[in-house]
Amino acid sequence: MPFPYADLREFISALEADGELTRVAEPVDPVLEVTELTDRMSKSRAAKVPDGTPDFLASGGSTLLFEHPKDSEIPIAINLFGSLTRISKALGVAHPNEIADRIGELLDLKPPRGLREQLAFLPKLMELAKFVPREVKRAPCQEIVLTGDEVELGRFPILKCWPEDGGRFITFPLVVTHDPESGTRNLGIYRMQVFSRNETGMHWHIHKDGARHFEKAKTRGEKLPVAVAIGADPVTCYAASAPLPGGIDELLFAGFIRGKPVEVVKCKSNELFVPASAEIVLEGYVDPKEPLRKEGPFGDHTGYYSGVDEYPTFHIETITHRREPIYHATIVGKPPQEDYFLGYATTRIFLPLMKLVLPELKDICCPPEGVFHNCVIASIEKRYPAQARRVMSGLWGMGQMSFAKVIVVVDADVPVEDLSEVAFQALANVDPRRDMMFFEGPTDVLDHAAPQPFFGSKVGIDATRKIVGECDREWPAEIVMTEDVKRKMDEIWGRISGV
Repeated sequence: MPFPYADLREFISALEADGELTRVAEPVDPVLEVTELTDRMSKSRAAKVPDGTPDFLASGGSTLLFEHPKDSEIPIAINLFGSLTRISKALGVAHPNEIADRIGELLDLKPPRGLREQLAFLPKLMELAKFVPREVKRAPCQEIVLTGDEVELGRFPILKCWPEDGGRFITFPLVVTHDPESGTRNLGIYRMQVFSRNETGMHWHIHKDGARHFEKAKTRGEKLPVAVAIGADPVTCYAASAPLPGGIDELLFAGFIRGKPVEVVKCKSNELFVPASAEIVLEGYVDPKEPLRKEGPFGDHTGYYSGVDEYPTFHIETITHRREPIYHATIVGKPPQEDYFLGYATTRIFLPLMKLVLPELKDICCPPEGVFHNCVIASIEKRYPAQARRVMSGLWGMGQMSFAKVIVVVDADVPVEDLSEVAFQALANVDPRRDMMFFEGPTDVLDHAAPQPFFGSKVGIDATRKIVGECDREWPAEIVMTEDVKRKMDEIWGRISGV
């Protein structure tokens, strides 16, 4: 099917056509059983693996469609983005690097110096205007409208993912809020524990835009309208997960990736707009005047349970959905899981923005074992002493990179996705006293090793080759065979190795 996909089901059909979908006809229970099968699938080899793919990017299995989940007539779609092939397909590219190249071209815009350059400059600026979300009056997500006593979350096959979870959780909600002062829209993904037929928790961390909107509503003494879309087109789902700078509309970003604006429709019971193609929409509010409510535990992406904490209650006034909706879910836990590939796409797509601040930055990798905020590997074009320390400090000053517990910096010729080579360079090139820099600052909310919530220590490791000004000894050359000898031996090697 041609990109962009109009909705979730069109993407599912495209995956099935490519052999990337597995249908499960057996009545599998959303309580634990869906997770067990999905976890096994996430950790199996991907259906398609591009040549040269590192081992840690070769997992993901296929998308699962549970056609008859226990006690529900609504199918569950899960693991849609859980491989390098599928996240690339969702974004309409062969690899997320292609989107990074498009962003790089935009960032390379230089101020026009004359009339000719001004005329050439305008179309590039006008291109962005084409991606503003487009309002429609009728939408598939509002084919069925439920209000009053009809509002019942129990009709949906909501997952209880892990044995010690506090209950069932909506795990891939696209949560829409507006800044009460500026009106700026935010689309974020915040898990939602089901409390009753029409109430859930709203688990937005203090660092998130949704939490900032909530605090502003609290200051103003107002309820905060909230809408939650479940199962939108794949690019919109990705955009909701992306750590965009505050004030940047995720739906505009989705339009940029799609090359076509996202269609939105006004909610039935509030003034918010939601993706028109969504499968299910929950409309309601959170009230800052109410006491917070205990939520959790929850088996999180760290591979550990996050504990019980207090969050606002989301009150659902209206549910709208398609006539035969598909329930879109995900699970998180010990990596690799689907969320790793969403995050991998983000590190590739946002690399050009990082290079604006740190031009010497060549590449970056967050290995799955580090669950993103525990380990970052960066390669740099090194020109002067202590440049690796500058890069560490710069990364710790960038948005969610501020939560990175360990940053390892290597030279530009080290492939950051080759974890074996990175380990070799780090173990060979590091003198612990000279090359390790400790720092204290904000930590991820889910970092259970931090001595106190939200604050702890980090370490930067300079694994680059040392130059004059960093080491008084002559640095040895690495052992590398000459290219002419390697070419000469290629044919013989092919014969004796069977490759």
